[in-house]
Amino acid sequence: MSIAFGPAGNSDSFKASGYRSSADAPFYVASMGLNAYEYQCGNGVTVKEAGARSIGEKAREHGVRLSIHAPYYISMSGEDDEKRFGSLRYFLQSAEAARFMGATRIVYHPGGLGKQSREVALVRSIETLKYVLSELDKAGYDDIVLCPEVMGKINQVGTLEEVMEMCRVDDRLIPCVDFGHLNARTLGSLKEEADFERIFDYMENTIGRERTNKFHSHFSKIQYSKGGEVRHLTLEDTEFGPDFSLLAKVLAKRGYEPTIICESAGTQAEDAKEMMECYKDALSKRQ
Repeated sequence: MSIAFGPAGNSDSFKASGYRSSADAPFYVASMGLNAYEYQCGNGVTVKEAGARSIGEKAREHGVRLSIHAPYYISMSGEDDEKRFGSLRYFLQSAEAARFMGATRIVYHPGGLGKQSREVALVRSIETLKYVLSELDKAGYDDIVLCPEVMGKINQVGTLEEVMEMCRVDDRLIPCVDFGHLNARTLGSLKEEADFERIFDYMENTIGRERTNKFHSHFSKIQYSKGGEVRHLTLEDTEFGPDFSLLAKVLAKRGYEPTIICESAGTQAEDAKEMMECYKDALSKRQ
């Protein structure tokens, strides 16, 4: 395994270049020198078997690492038990698509707080997670890795600490550390290399070096207000962070091999390329 960079879904330039099918995405991504792609099922798993297999074949041909983002409306922490346990079907649909594609990771949102305390919402989210893992195992998807995501709004379950607690449920769970979300929900706390060092120290102390080494990540600059995340921006933004070069230096220093998915608004492929070059530069300066 090695570090991988790529976009979340297709950037504006994908269609502008004449591409129409996501089966073309692996070629497009690879043509930019990138080696990862996160297929987006945020609004539902609509991809058919033939389409999913085609994406997978092209990804293998071009050396592109695949992951899937599960539907946004999954509710792991909700107060309505029928709804939160009903989220299983979205995981099963995502796992089936992942199997067809040859994707190994499914990223998901842990849920909202509603009128609950953070403590109660976390307990509910973990309870649902255990149920989902058990049912995925029964359905033959025990090889699929779930990645709970660090969320950007303060009223959502998904602090770094909460995500790490979820990952303690099973050794196969890998955290999706969204640094833009983390920066937004902490109102701009990621300002120095030391801030990223502390994150990784905490991760290693909680889930160990091996899983930390291969963590999943989303990265983009994100506008925030007192409630946390407002909207995704591009790397050109100079007002909001975080600064990827700080993360790149820490990744190069520690030798981690994560999957870094760029979620910039419309320029995710181009910004992923810029991030990869930034990382390569940081790596060369350490050699």
